[in-house]
Amino acid sequence: MIKKFITIFVLLPVFAFAQYNLKGNFSPPEDYKMAILYKVNPVDASYVAHTNINEKGNFEIVLDSTVSSGMYRLVYGVPQEELNFDFIYNAKEDVVFHFNPETGIEFKQSAENQLMTSYTNSMGMISQSIGMYFRQQLQDTTALKQIFKTQLDTQNQFEKAAAGTIALTYIKANKPYIPEGYEDLKTYINNLRLHFFDHVDFNNEILQSSNFLIERVLNYVFGMTNTGETETEIYINNINEISEVLKPINPDIKLYLYQVLWQQLVDAELEITANHVVDSELLELAKTQQATEFVEQLESYRRTAIGSVAPDFSFEIEDKGMLTKFSLLELNESENYVLVFWSSTCGHCLKELPELHNMMQTFTKEQMQVIAIGLEDEEFRWKSETYNFPLFKHVIGLRKWDNPIGNSYNVNATPAYFVLDKDKKIIAKPYDYSALRKNLADQSFED
Repeated sequence: MIKKFITIFVLLPVFAFAQYNLKGNFSPPEDYKMAILYKVNPVDASYVAHTNINEKGNFEIVLDSTVSSGMYRLVYGVPQEELNFDFIYNAKEDVVFHFNPETGIEFKQSAENQLMTSYTNSMGMISQSIGMYFRQQLQDTTALKQIFKTQLDTQNQFEKAAAGTIALTYIKANKPYIPEGYEDLKTYINNLRLHFFDHVDFNNEILQSSNFLIERVLNYVFGMTNTGETETEIYINNINEISEVLKPINPDIKLYLYQVLWQQLVDAELEITANHVVDSELLELAKTQQATEFVEQLESYRRTAIGSVAPDFSFEIEDKGMLTKFSLLELNESENYVLVFWSSTCGHCLKELPELHNMMQTFTKEQMQVIAIGLEDEEFRWKSETYNFPLFKHVIGLRKWDNPIGNSYNVNATPAYFVLDKDKKIIAKPYDYSALRKNLADQSFED
């Protein structure tokens, strides 16, 4: 009894102070300065450590006993949300890798991460074989059945190899739909859609502590297609189907998934679809979770997204010494309107507005009108400049960046352009004059 007690006592310090290392090499080394390590949690990431990357592209971070097993994220540049990658740390082995932006990450040490890489590559190659079979319209049904059998065997082999590891959760969740026999393309695609989330547990904390769930959602929204539908219709239908899958999950996780999806749509300038996410799910969810700042961001975005009715504002026009009050939404004079936010102190504006004024002479008043909103600190210089553009309806927005009209359109730089149809719906938001000119050239006008 005494001997056993002593043995346990001697071993305790070894376990308490066991430590492993995260080592990496980046190339080309001159492009990398610092590595920052975070532990990824279901709704956020907590800082762990950081260190400099030396002139040879190498770094090392000691992972002592306070660093628990789980999913980790290594940030290697700015913006952090883009220049990073996730990996598994199981608190049982060193993690050593080489990273190159062209080829990605290669794990030199860490059996668990190597297993994940091997699984991803193997299943990817099989998916390519399935795609090639259907693209080539092959008729050998035995060959396709053999590919499906290989896919199932490969999945099962990796699940067996990953037993007892964190990787097993991802491998099981990633299991694709695998037919038991031959299926034609239409049947196969329908079943892929039907069974896409069969093995995904959105409430699993391991899956939540990674990019897996959002990548799964994005792959479904952008990857599932239907013939005879427009891109917008496809995305909206896919999002509606996703909403059924996400109904029972944790609201915080649901908010995160919809938030990332919305941001992807915004970045891709798919504003109608982004607005659908806001209106159907995201805005109400953000309000329920009391995400006040995000609610304000969503409402601000929705006001000026393509497809939305432009925010209304009132202005006065002087004609023959008489001031007449107008409201944007009450105007009924043209097929299209251009709103341009500018400033008399903005060099780009003073270069582009004369070109816009010249272009307006090619349109009739019934085809196109320009409403120019000057964001100004004072009126005198603005008033002087307006005489150069007699074809425009001019509106002054005093207090410049704190002007209510500019704020309602989220204007933070000038010039800023909005193209409206006759119903004052926003149909384009050209980023500069050349884009505006192209947009107007593409419009169809009747005399």
